[in-house]
Amino acid sequence: LEIRVARPGDESALARIVEAVRESQATKPKIQRFVDTVAAWFVPAVLLLAAAVAAAWMSWGPEPRFLLALTCTVSVLACACPCALGLATPLAVVAGIGRAAEMGVFLRNAEILEEVGKLDVVLFDKTGTLTEGRPRVAGAITLRGTEDEMLAWALACEERSEHPFAAAIVARAKERKIKSQPVDSFEALPGRGVLARVGTRAVRAGSLPWLREEGVAIPHDDATRFSEFGSLLGVALDGDLLGAFQMEDSLRPSAPAAVAALKEMGLEVYLVSGDRNAAAYRAAELAGIGTVFAEVRPEEKAGIVRRFQSEGKRVAMVGEGFNDAPALSHADVGVALATGTDVAIESADMTLLNPDLMTLARAIKLSRRIRRVIRENLAWAFVYNLLLIPVAAGVQYPRFG
Repeated sequence: LEIRVARPGDESALARIVEAVRESQATKPKIQRFVDTVAAWFVPAVLLLAAAVAAAWMSWGPEPRFLLALTCTVSVLACACPCALGLATPLAVVAGIGRAAEMGVFLRNAEILEEVGKLDVVLFDKTGTLTEGRPRVAGAITLRGTEDEMLAWALACEERSEHPFAAAIVARAKERKIKSQPVDSFEALPGRGVLARVGTRAVRAGSLPWLREEGVAIPHDDATRFSEFGSLLGVALDGDLLGAFQMEDSLRPSAPAAVAALKEMGLEVYLVSGDRNAAAYRAAELAGIGTVFAEVRPEEKAGIVRRFQSEGKRVAMVGEGFNDAPALSHADVGVALATGTDVAIESADMTLLNPDLMTLARAIKLSRRIRRVIRENLAWAFVYNLLLIPVAAGVQYPRFG
C-alpha cells in the first residue's frame, strides 16, 4: 500500500516557515526577560524617587521652594529612561535575526541567537553534512551471484529509502538498466539499514554490523576483505550475504575552512558518524577533525551529546538525516542543513539554508557580537540612569549651587 498525503495551504512548508518566523520574532532571550523585570521595577522606583525629591526640596530647599521642587521633580521624570533598558536587547536581537537571515541562517526562536554564542562543543555528522551527501557506487564486492543480481535485490530495498546511499543505488541500477522487483513490505531502520520482502524472500541492505545483528553470517576472511574499504552497503538475501557496494562521497569544499574557523574560536570539534571507522576517519582527516566517534547508532549519538553536557559543556549537533534527529533534539543547539530530511529540520533549532559550512562559523561570530552589543547597550543605559538621575534631582546643588 503506497499513500501520498497532500496538505492544505495553511499546512504547507511555506506556511510553517512563515509561522516559525513569526514565533521567532515574538520570543525573548533570557537576558531580555531579566531586563523586562528590571524595567518593571524601574518605573515605579523612579515615580517614588520623584515624589521623594519633591518632598525633600519642599522641606529643606531654599526659596522659591515650590519652583525648585517642581523643576527637580520634572527633571527626574524627564531624565529617567526605562525605554533605553527595554530597547537595549530587542533592537540588537532584531538586527541579529535580520543579519542571520541575510547570511542564510534560519533561527527557530530569538533565544537560540543568544545560545549559539555560548557553545563549547560542535559535533558533526558525516554523510550529507561534512560530505556533500551525493555518494556514488565506486565498486562492488560480490560473494554470491553477479553484481547485477545483487544490484537488483539492493534496488528492491533502496528504491523507497531516503538515505543518500539509496539514491546512489537507484542511479547505478538506472545505468545498468536494472528493473525493480515488486516489494510486498518495506521497513527502514535509521542508522542501520532497510528490510524489504519480495514474495517469500527477505532482503536486507545496510551496514555490516547491522546485518550481523540480523543473523547474516559474514565469514572471517570476507570481513577482513571488507575492512580494506571505506563506506560499504551490504546486501543479504534470506540470511546469506551476497556482497557489498563500495560507496564514495566527496567532502564539502567549505568543511576544512569551517572546522579551522571553529577551532580558532576556541570550540572543540568532533565527528560523530554511523559510518565505518575507515570512512569516518578518512573524512575527519580531510576536514581537520582530530577525534572521531564512528559506527554509532542514532540513540548513541544522543548519548554522546548528553555525555558532553554532563561535563558542563554547551553542545551543538550538526546533521541532516533521520538518524541525527535524536541528537539534534538533545543538543543545546541543533543545527540542520536545509538539504536534509524534514525530520532533521523539524528537530533542529537552527537551519543553514545553504550548504556552505562556513555559515555556521559566521553565525557563531554573529551571536557573540550580538551578545556583546546587548551588554554594551545595557551598560550605557544603566550608567546613564545612575549618573543623570541624581544630577536631575539636584544632588550638586548643596556644593555647587
